[in-house]
Amino acid sequence: MTLQHQRISRLCLALAAAFAAPAMAQQTAPAASGKPADEAKSEVTTLETVTVTARRREESLRDVPVAVTAMTEKALETLGVKDLGDLQGQVPNLTVYAARGSNTTVTSFIRGVGQADPLWGVDPGVGIYFDDVYVARPQGGLLDVFDVQRVEVLRGPQGTLYGKNTIGGAIKYVSRPLGKDTEGALSFAFGNYGQINLKAAAGAASADGQLRGRVALASLNHDGYGHNLVDGSAVSNQKTNAGRASFGFFPTGMPFNVLFSIDRTRDDSNMRGFQRMAVNSTWDPLKTPVPTSRYDITSGMANANFTHGGGQSLTATWNVSDAWTAKFISAYRSGDTATGIDFDGLPNKIADVRASYSDSQRSNELQFTYDAGGTQSGVFGLYQFDGKAGGTVLNAFLADTIFRSFGNTNGKVYTKSTAVYGDWNWRLTPDLGLTAGLRLTEESKRAVVLNQGFSDGTYTKVVATAADFDKTRKVHNTAPKLSMDYKFSSSTNLYATASRGFKSGGYNVRANQANPLTLKPFEDETLDSFELGSKMVLDGGRLELNAAAFHNKYKNVQLSVFSTVVINGAPTFLGDFTNAGKATVQGAELEFVWRPSSAWTVSGNLAALHAKYDEYMDKGVNVAKDKKFSNAPKFQGGLNLEHLSQPAFGGLLRARVGLSYRTKVYPTTDLSEIIAQDAYSLLSAGLIWERSKNLSFSLQGSNLTDKAYRTDGYNIPALGILSGYYGAPRTVTLGVQMKF
Repeated sequence: MTLQHQRISRLCLALAAAFAAPAMAQQTAPAASGKPADEAKSEVTTLETVTVTARRREESLRDVPVAVTAMTEKALETLGVKDLGDLQGQVPNLTVYAARGSNTTVTSFIRGVGQADPLWGVDPGVGIYFDDVYVARPQGGLLDVFDVQRVEVLRGPQGTLYGKNTIGGAIKYVSRPLGKDTEGALSFAFGNYGQINLKAAAGAASADGQLRGRVALASLNHDGYGHNLVDGSAVSNQKTNAGRASFGFFPTGMPFNVLFSIDRTRDDSNMRGFQRMAVNSTWDPLKTPVPTSRYDITSGMANANFTHGGGQSLTATWNVSDAWTAKFISAYRSGDTATGIDFDGLPNKIADVRASYSDSQRSNELQFTYDAGGTQSGVFGLYQFDGKAGGTVLNAFLADTIFRSFGNTNGKVYTKSTAVYGDWNWRLTPDLGLTAGLRLTEESKRAVVLNQGFSDGTYTKVVATAADFDKTRKVHNTAPKLSMDYKFSSSTNLYATASRGFKSGGYNVRANQANPLTLKPFEDETLDSFELGSKMVLDGGRLELNAAAFHNKYKNVQLSVFSTVVINGAPTFLGDFTNAGKATVQGAELEFVWRPSSAWTVSGNLAALHAKYDEYMDKGVNVAKDKKFSNAPKFQGGLNLEHLSQPAFGGLLRARVGLSYRTKVYPTTDLSEIIAQDAYSLLSAGLIWERSKNLSFSLQGSNLTDKAYRTDGYNIPALGILSGYYGAPRTVTLGVQMKF
């Protein structure tokens, strides 16, 4: 432990001792709030009702006929969720993690549908939404959780209401809204690997509540899980600073309000470490041994990365009448990323890549919501998106050999999308409801690509042109949805849904005429989903069960694959995007929360997934039987056991232990058995002492058994590369939070 950490530790212990003394004098109080014991007990016996906006209007989670998981701020705090990656294991059939080579680029799959390649020109299969604004690019998309109201995960295609690139589902990050009172919070946490996190938020309003504002800041840091053994620099560390500010005008007696928000994130973390899974006997003359650490590398590249981005949005809401509400959302987001990827993890230049990305997006949405409290309700609107994403990737392959090859991937992709949508609900009887939805989309993608070969690592003298084109592809899509829900009893709601999801195709910006197939466009994905579900509240409101079964027909599955070619006598690999053809994905999910008493809560989830290709054409041959889905474990689940007590020293003590499990996963499309991760479990635990409503202390531990598990990797036989990226090791965090 460093001197700085020792000082911090002494400070936290001093704070605990200072506040524990008066707490001892209050130990006979039945609850931190000072309420009678029987009243405090009644407050925590039944489960709370969670409000979600899965259908773009506020509804109870128990009533909405959608497979959605919602986690409130308190639930996220209890589970120790630091970023969206920590949702894996807490949500059925969800896979989400940091992409290989990056700390903040998100890779997400829901029910076997997603996209693992973060290159521009390729859209994600799971939409990320930040306060109802679609985040188009995965760079910076692994959002850190701070000053949040809740996070919602919608499973299955959400093409009617969310449209663009939500063929697999959507992850919605909802920040804390503006309030009328002056309040705020300050939290500080430290832990192993030099972890030091600071979060602060404050909100205030004018005396009449018409002007409101809120500011939230976060500084998240930890040392590297490993090192570059060549220069001693840290890898897999974190150095992230983020901030948000919101300002609103809520005029008294007027039917409208205006909200403006702005956010910025600066991630200056270094490279991610990885483990070479085998000695590179082909291109490493020294036969450098594999490091024992799963994070250490021996790279000759400069250890420098960054992702800087953010956005701003303006939301105007007009309550036209008691039944009608109009909302206009205008947003702009942009980001810049530079990253180094040393595929081989060795000092010699076998496969060294420097990549820089730049993106920007503008979106406008006009939305009308109707709810008169009667037999009909719904929402419809117009959506417009204008995005630009591009960059340059500089490749150096076998630069220390006679087969040396230098090239680039360079270009931009311009996306314009316009949609009109509607989603309407009728209560045919008090118990039976019908919902019909439709979204019409027109989208164009223009790809401007210039990929070249160069004489040396200065990338100045062009010796070959691999691809040079300016092409535009336009598509139209109709995404319908039909759903019925039935209140079987006062405690059980049933629903059935048929819907279609859509993700547009495009052009492979890595195109190279050495493989003519890479010059062809890849087609749109479509997914037809059929789902049956139930939502039950039993045991006097103490037990909640949500179940769903689904059957999906998946067409033109977009896949990022690598092929080996020989150019000018030098073996190298090319990236391609292809459509696998047809697939069937089906499965079942169960979520449960049970509070048998005021002291105990048991929660968790179970999921089964069977994904198989029905048609996968490769050089005119159907090889479907030999292919497997990536990021699609057959079974997964999670279990959390929580206990609430009133210790002798006062306040409330919340203790939790959690276990998550998933079966074998192939993280990459090449289906390498060495990179594949066998079934594994992760153990976590947490302890939160609420000294009062304004002061709490926490102790959180993740991956307590220090399980080594791979999330991604590279398999490039032509270059002797076989590497695996691992999830975080055992981490322990001690924190304090003060509210005012």
